Amino acid sequence: MKFDKILIANRGEIAVRILRTCRELGIQTVSIHSEADENSLHVKLADESVCIGPAKSSLSYLNIPAILSAAEITGAQAIHPGFGFLSENMEFAQLCKKWGLEFIGPEVKCIEELGDKILSKKIAEEAGLPVLKPIKVNELSNEEILKQVHEMKFPVLIKASAGGGGRGMKMIDNEADLFPSIERLKTEAKAGFGDDTLFIEKYITNPRHVEVQILADRHGNVIHLGERDCTVQRRFQKVIEESPCPVLTEAKRKEICESAVKLAQFVNYDSAGTVEYLYDQDEEKFYFMEMNTRIQVEHPVSEQRTGVDLIAEMIRAAQGDKLSYKQKDIKFVGHSMECRLNAEDPYTSIPSPGMIIHYHRPAGLGVRVDDFIYSGYSVPPFYDSMISKIITHAPDREQCINRMIRALDETVIEGIKSNKELHKEVLKDEDFRGNNYSTNFLNKILK
Repeated sequence: MKFDKILIANRGEIAVRILRTCRELGIQTVSIHSEADENSLHVKLADESVCIGPAKSSLSYLNIPAILSAAEITGAQAIHPGFGFLSENMEFAQLCKKWGLEFIGPEVKCIEELGDKILSKKIAEEAGLPVLKPIKVNELSNEEILKQVHEMKFPVLIKASAGGGGRGMKMIDNEADLFPSIERLKTEAKAGFGDDTLFIEKYITNPRHVEVQILADRHGNVIHLGERDCTVQRRFQKVIEESPCPVLTEAKRKEICESAVKLAQFVNYDSAGTVEYLYDQDEEKFYFMEMNTRIQVEHPVSEQRTGVDLIAEMIRAAQGDKLSYKQKDIKFVGHSMECRLNAEDPYTSIPSPGMIIHYHRPAGLGVRVDDFIYSGYSVPPFYDSMISKIITHAPDREQCINRMIRALDETVIEGIKSNKELHKEVLKDEDFRGNNYSTNFLNKILK
């Protein structure tokens, strides 16, 4: 089956990103949008667009009946969910199939099993990957939880099983905060994800966050596109990503990438996905954390090093085609890096919606920009604050960092606040440039 028309069930820069690949493949596109996004670039660039509801996400971008109806009335054959919103929603993937639409992502079984962080750890362990043993909060009494936490030893990390994107997580370093935090996170998880299941795992004090990009098809082929380092984080949300991870040896790099392929083969995975790990720098050991069954915000980092269009491969896999590449075809060139530009106060994270009076995007050798904004565009207050991603590629890490600083210097966003200066501060920091940092690194700069 070859797709003639795809509906993109998302907004912002990822919708624009998918649109561009579809156009290169000769596929017609349908964008959906809320009333607040009528003037967004993804609406302007699509062949067709459908308004599916008011600004509130639950009434628009999470409105499954409206999205499916939009696909039906426009004659779309498939839906690409992008990231966030419905990208890892098992019910949505099932309903797409029921309505005769192809969901551009993995099979429902993979979404179901790998989307549950507790179950995914069990599966990863069965596949032979190293894992941090979880304490299953919802299945135990307070006395049993406390006993197991003391055996594990503080600090520990409480996580929502259905969480993601850095939400539903809290580090605890003392007994007094344990149960109040559990109750608070249960409430937040139920409200945010519809599931209050929590688990606790050991908190590694000097970790790197390393993830491996994999691609798979329905014919049993699985390859990896190397690893990304996502250690620069704010409240567990990624800020800067790069590839390759600058602290891994070649032997450790081979081991971690092959383990990701091993897991994908074990679950019969059949699309793009990311296997995420915590790497203990002190012990030089990595542990499986979770698998994201969707495209990631930071996927351009892998694309720039390999030249592989991940969206195109997702579409081909959903059509039933074989991957365009074998592992031996993947060549890793140079170093790449991504900075996420958000419409927010750089040091408080308070969103800064409003009119962009003037916007100038950077350019030049080794610079890529994924965005959806323009001069005169009003950033709505209803959604994630990310408005642009700047990606640089260079022969080595130092040149890549310097190129990113130059690109940020060229970037002009007037009318609203952005976190551009925070990125520059990180990139110029001696510890960052010298690879002497962990996931706690940003706390130093934000003090």
